[in-house]
Amino acid sequence: MKYSLIEVNSKKAERDFLLVPVSIYKNDLNWIRPLDNDIESIFDPKKNKRFRHGEAIRWILKDEKAKCVGRVAAFIDSKIAKANEQPTGGMGFFECIDEPEAANTLFDACKNWLAQRGMEAMDGPINFGERDRWWGLLIDGFYPPNYCMDYHHSYYKSLFDAYGFKPYFYQYTYHLPVTDKYVNPIIWEKAQRIAKNPDYQIRCISKKSLNKFADDFVTIYNKAWGRYTGVGKMTKPQAMIMLNEIKPILDERLMQFAYFNDEPIGFLIMVPELNQVIKHLNGNFNLLGKLKMMYLLKVKKVCTKALGIVFGIIPQHQGKGVEGALIKGFANWALSDNYPYKEIEMNWIGDFNPAMRKVVEQIGAKVRKTHVTLRYMFDRTKEVTPPRKVS
Repeated sequence: MKYSLIEVNSKKAERDFLLVPVSIYKNDLNWIRPLDNDIESIFDPKKNKRFRHGEAIRWILKDEKAKCVGRVAAFIDSKIAKANEQPTGGMGFFECIDEPEAANTLFDACKNWLAQRGMEAMDGPINFGERDRWWGLLIDGFYPPNYCMDYHHSYYKSLFDAYGFKPYFYQYTYHLPVTDKYVNPIIWEKAQRIAKNPDYQIRCISKKSLNKFADDFVTIYNKAWGRYTGVGKMTKPQAMIMLNEIKPILDERLMQFAYFNDEPIGFLIMVPELNQVIKHLNGNFNLLGKLKMMYLLKVKKVCTKALGIVFGIIPQHQGKGVEGALIKGFANWALSDNYPYKEIEMNWIGDFNPAMRKVVEQIGAKVRKTHVTLRYMFDRTKEVTPPRKVS
């Protein structure tokens, strides 16, 4: 079979890029079509800050009958590329029919483009952006995806393996029913210790004080997560953008902050899992799509699952019971009869973070989905070195 690789540089090609997965997953009831706007914004230099120190390219793949049978993107973020032992670029948004020749054509395009720009390896499938979106290949737990998370056919793994990609790190999405019967008693004991200490306070976020909570979020995030390789520092403008973006769907009960003598030390940030709504929008987020979303959220109340975006505690207060206090603060709402959320899925936790995995396992969560970030070394004699574990 002869395939044609076409760069995405026209409105028609952009549209074809968005529609490739519609064809690929047409018979898979678990797949949820992402919002077109969410995909296109990644490749818009006006909306994606990564273009300030990076570049990206996209292709679609057509067969001899001019039918779209695949797509892929390649990108370089110079700051992240230099953080690796060897300069490393990225590839993602890969979709393809179950045909190795087609997949290899897409992989070759990414490898050659990256090599021409001085890269010596490529990670994939990943995002040209933060790790909390479109990151990793789904290899186990083929349930409906969470908002802005990848879903893949099971055969994709064999396509990546056959080309020579190797695991860089594994990503685990934990699931938890909203009930107290699975929670380790140690968590409640820790929560009680914190509750008896007046120096500690647990507070819900307030929509009226987003500016203050943005400051607190930045302080906690940068101390808890910003020190890790591959995780950038958060700024106040970024935090405000994030909070304002989610403000229309923000449920104050889902965002818990911890303080010690009024200094921010930890948070548990959750939102309604929007894919339960988005699956009804067919990729459209125009005015009609926005109205339909708010109707489904506020009137029909179709969201019965909460998505844990990030859970963090600054190093000085880790292991003291703050995690228990945050869970208890959430439980005070969650276990009431009129609480709408019946289950929680946490945003993925890497295998390099055993401490955080232990925390979520103590609250009764179990792995439901497994993704893997893969790495392809251009020098085939070199081994892939996993990221160091964090404490």
